[in-house]
Amino acid sequence: MSFVEYGDTIKDGDTAIVFLGHESMFPVKVQHGTVTQTKYGVIRHSTDLIGKKYGSKVTCSKGGWVFILHPTPELWTMNLPHRTQILYSTDISIITMMLELKPGSIVCESGTGSGSLSHALIRTVAPTGHLYTVEFHQQRAEKAREEFREHEVEHLVTVTNQDVCKNGFGVSNIADAVFLDIPSPWEAIGHAKSALKAEGGRICSFSPCIEQVQRTCLAMEECGFTEINTLEILLRVYNVRTISLQIPDLGKATEDNSSTGFDSSNPSSQGSLCTNLQQGTAQFKSGVPLREMVGHTGYLTFATKS
Repeated sequence: MSFVEYGDTIKDGDTAIVFLGHESMFPVKVQHGTVTQTKYGVIRHSTDLIGKKYGSKVTCSKGGWVFILHPTPELWTMNLPHRTQILYSTDISIITMMLELKPGSIVCESGTGSGSLSHALIRTVAPTGHLYTVEFHQQRAEKAREEFREHEVEHLVTVTNQDVCKNGFGVSNIADAVFLDIPSPWEAIGHAKSALKAEGGRICSFSPCIEQVQRTCLAMEECGFTEINTLEILLRVYNVRTISLQIPDLGKATEDNSSTGFDSSNPSSQGSLCTNLQQGTAQFKSGVPLREMVGHTGYLTFATKS
């Protein structure tokens, strides 16, 4: 099992996703002799998981069933253990596009956090690229190394435990892109410039506060970055529903008014008009936005090394 290479069958030691529904799923490490409890009953790893194909429908002990899915960066983002606040697919998708990442790209990232973006970056630059990720917190750095090893992507990523604002990324003039998700990104802009390749490298900084964005943009200008721009990505979800609307017969009402001498000042005539306009209803499918939507997550500031 690897997060960048698809496998057909579930093996001992794999990380799999137990899918109970679109709003209910969780990761599980497959181990011989282990059981997992769900609301539909027990899943026995030895008999129910190991050797089965990914995507299989597994019947639990109470008679209910679940699907066992192969892990992907998108599924991992939805199910990972949170050590920090994380980036979700809405922001991740625009980051990978605006940084112009592709297989073979070299990327520097700080900080690693819970590894949500890290897994997406690794999948994007595989099989010949590399991710250099820096995490200030020692325990989070060690946990990230452990997860990358379990997910069989450790050959594509180097985790460093240090302060990027003081010590940089540990590489020079090789990165195609740099991503910053730290409290004071303006203090790391100089190190980001040193890590980027000689010309044309891209940088992205994620900050929740506009004051952080302002200081970061000033630092980028001082370091000679160009094409500086800031985005905010807001996701609005629509539900498809059947709705009913009344059908007004405007043409018939106009003809009746002209032929019968309709008097707009007569209340009885107005009531007759309303009756004509409300002769029936029609049902059809329509997209209806949710009453509540995901709000502000953060600002994404992009720039190019000139």
